Amino acid sequence: MTGAVSPDRRRFLTAGAAALGAAASAQLWLPNTARAAGTPLPDGVFSLGVASGDPLPDGVVLWTRLAPDPLNGGGMPGRAVAVEWQVAEDARFKKVVRSGTAQARPEYGHSVHVDVRGLRADRTYWYRFRAGGQLSRTGRTRTAPHRFHTGGPLRLALASCQNWQHGWFTPYADMLDQDPDVVVFVGDYIYESTPSATGVRRHEGTGEPYSLTQYRNRYAQYRSDPDLAAMHANAPFVVTFDDHEVDNDFAGDIPQDPAKQPHDAFVARLTAAYQAFYEHMPVRATAVPNGPHIRMHRRLDFGRLARLNVLDTRQYRSDQATSQAGAQDPGLTMLGAEQKRWLLEGLYRSPARWNLIASQIMMAETDLKVGEGKLWYYDAWDGYQAERNAFMRHFARVGNPVVLSGDRHLTMVSDLKADYADPDSAVVGAEFVGTSISSNGDQDQAAFRAQWDPRRADNPHWKLLDAHRGYHLFDIRRDGIDAQVRVVDTVRAPRATARTRARLRVEAGRRGVELA
Repeated sequence: MTGAVSPDRRRFLTAGAAALGAAASAQLWLPNTARAAGTPLPDGVFSLGVASGDPLPDGVVLWTRLAPDPLNGGGMPGRAVAVEWQVAEDARFKKVVRSGTAQARPEYGHSVHVDVRGLRADRTYWYRFRAGGQLSRTGRTRTAPHRFHTGGPLRLALASCQNWQHGWFTPYADMLDQDPDVVVFVGDYIYESTPSATGVRRHEGTGEPYSLTQYRNRYAQYRSDPDLAAMHANAPFVVTFDDHEVDNDFAGDIPQDPAKQPHDAFVARLTAAYQAFYEHMPVRATAVPNGPHIRMHRRLDFGRLARLNVLDTRQYRSDQATSQAGAQDPGLTMLGAEQKRWLLEGLYRSPARWNLIASQIMMAETDLKVGEGKLWYYDAWDGYQAERNAFMRHFARVGNPVVLSGDRHLTMVSDLKADYADPDSAVVGAEFVGTSISSNGDQDQAAFRAQWDPRRADNPHWKLLDAHRGYHLFDIRRDGIDAQVRVVDTVRAPRATARTRARLRVEAGRRGVELA
């Protein structure tokens, strides 16, 4: 897949595509939907923008949601609405290659998920929607390479943890300029926290979301961030959720605070949260929730260059341990038996050069205790050590495993070790824990170093720690992965200056990661 384009071409794609598509529509796409619908729709039905996701060699998912009053349930009439869509090989829609009509149904928040097939592999396409005579902005997407394609490169961006109240989503403006082929988002797309008067921006509503309407409103607010909306409209996303899309640190159907959230009430909350997640994400029908259950683990191949295994580390896990002994209990599971079998099968049968694992939470050890002894985060893979350590043994027999994680609100790049109790044990892979888009805001860097530098000696597998906001950018080729930690100087304002904080390299056939 292609890498970065020139600044002039990027400005054309991002600033001009929507205007060009709208101008051409007057000639190419007459507003007959408005006449056919009978009752006119409210203005502004495409306020939440457009998105694409889960690219295949012959297809991609196109998304939008009709919501003229996005922060008040959506504002749509209680009936299904026909939404026309087009896919073209050019931004002016002179060469439309696929088109059709989808139904935006009230039971799914008038969201639309079009699983377009019959496209050409490794190609850029433009798409748009129309409903009630109104046009969406123009989106840009890209299909995956042919399944037998062995070359590259693939440019992939890793993002996570975007807390509305902690800052603007300014890293996406730089990500847009870097022009990734695909964005992998590994969790905490929204935060369920209550509105804060001291936040950079204030959450909508009056408290945490519990109902479907409340979750819809929270997603709609996040979708209104201009940099996030622009990034969604310019590259396909591969998304999964962590905890804050539902409830902080939940495990399966167990909330963080069981004494305050009875089981039946939390099951109802899960049902609402998973449906709202589906309604706002560019995912296939395999992710349509079944009550308090949703299928999110899945696999995407980018030719024979890279296989991406997307995990669900929330829905099937045992409740978190509360002690060191508990964290080493062999009966605890993070993935559940079925997902574990699925992952191992995908790794061992992979034809790809690189085996990527998108894990919401950190897999490498974090020993928080300075000096003798161990102290772990129990919500991460450290709290499920028997299963984690078993995976390390499997990774030793898998070609080029690289884990892409989030959750920590900081950059932590590590070697994956066969046995963290033995510093001299073999390196079996590499892990990139991406920093947050905005969560934790503009941190005090001196305070961060004072907190974390003393722990470096107890964690010799760490290669890089950093607490700036941003994302990770990967250029994946057959001979290696070149990674950049891209950071911004602030998320407290709508504009920021970006830079490369560090460069790292993973060599094919050589386990681990090194600073470049």
